[in-house]
Amino acid sequence: MEKYRSYSKEQIISEIKRLKTEKNAIILAHYYVDGDLQDIADYVGDSLGLAFKASNTDADIILFIGVHFMAETAKILSPGKKILMPDLSSGCPLADSLSVEQLKAMREQYPDHVVVSYVNTTAEVKALSDIICTSSNAVDIVSSIPEDTPIIFGPDKNLGNYVKGLTEREMVIWQGACPVHLNFSYDRLVELKQKYPDAIVLAHPECDKQILLKADYIGSTSKIIKFSQKLDAQRFIIATEPGVIHQMKKANPNKEYIPLPRKDNKQSICVNMKKHDLAKALWALDTEIPEVNLSQDLIERAYRPIKRMLDISEQLGLGK
Repeated sequence: MEKYRSYSKEQIISEIKRLKTEKNAIILAHYYVDGDLQDIADYVGDSLGLAFKASNTDADIILFIGVHFMAETAKILSPGKKILMPDLSSGCPLADSLSVEQLKAMREQYPDHVVVSYVNTTAEVKALSDIICTSSNAVDIVSSIPEDTPIIFGPDKNLGNYVKGLTEREMVIWQGACPVHLNFSYDRLVELKQKYPDAIVLAHPECDKQILLKADYIGSTSKIIKFSQKLDAQRFIIATEPGVIHQMKKANPNKEYIPLPRKDNKQSICVNMKKHDLAKALWALDTEIPEVNLSQDLIERAYRPIKRMLDISEQLGLGK
C-alpha cells in the first residue's frame, strides 16, 4: 500500500485507467464516497442503480467503492465476477442493526407477514427475506404486495414509517436507523430556513419524521440529485450525506448547496464511505485484493429476493 501513497494523484488515476483496460474491470461508486473516487468511476449511483449496473456488465472485475452490503449485492448479482473493495472494513451500522436471528424471531412471531428488507442489510438477512427494496423503490415494492398481506419491514424505522404513511399498509417495522440521517439537527434546519427562506429542502427518507415534515422534496440520493438539477431554485439545503453535493455541483456549479449539519453543528458524514481513497482503489485493482466472497448457497438464496425487486423495478421503469 505504501508505494501507491507515494504516487501523485495524476499517476494514480493514470494507473487505474491502464489497469481497468488491461483487466477488463469496471468501477462502481456510490454518491456518498469522495468526489475524486466518483470521478474515476464508470458509474456513480444509488443502491438501486448500482444493483442494476452490477447485474448487467461484461466486465470480469468489479471494483466496488461503497459499503460492504453493496459489494455483497454485486457479488450476488454477478457471482462469476471478481468483486473487489478498496477497504473491506467499510461497513454499515444500519445493516448491522438487524441480525439473522432477530429476523428469524420476527418471522416466527408474524408467520403470515411478507418480509420486505431494505437493501441496507447483510447477505444473510437478504437470504431470509421475501423481497428487497431500496429508498428509490420502497413505496413501489410495498405497493406491489397484495393489499391484504401484512408486512415486516426492516431495518430502517424512518424509511419504514415513511413508506407506511404513503401506502397505509399494515407493517411491523424494525427499529434500526442510519446514524448519518439520524443525527441531522432539526433546530439547525429551522435556523437555515429562517436565514435562507428561498432555500429548497431536499431530504432522504431515512431522516427523522420532523426533518421530513420540513422538506420540500423527499427522495433517494439519485432522486434528490435529479430534482436539484431540474428545479430553477438557486439554493438547496441537503438532508442526506453531503457526498451527493459533488454531483450536484458538477451539473449546476452556480447553485448553492448547504449540507444540513448534525446537532453538534458538524457535517453528518458516513465515515465508512469515506474510508476509501484513490491509493486504496489503485492497490485493490492492482493486487486484486480485498475480494468479496460469499458461499454459493448464500448467493442462491439471497439472489431470489433481489431479483424479484429488480424485476418489479424494471417493469416500472425504475433505476435506469
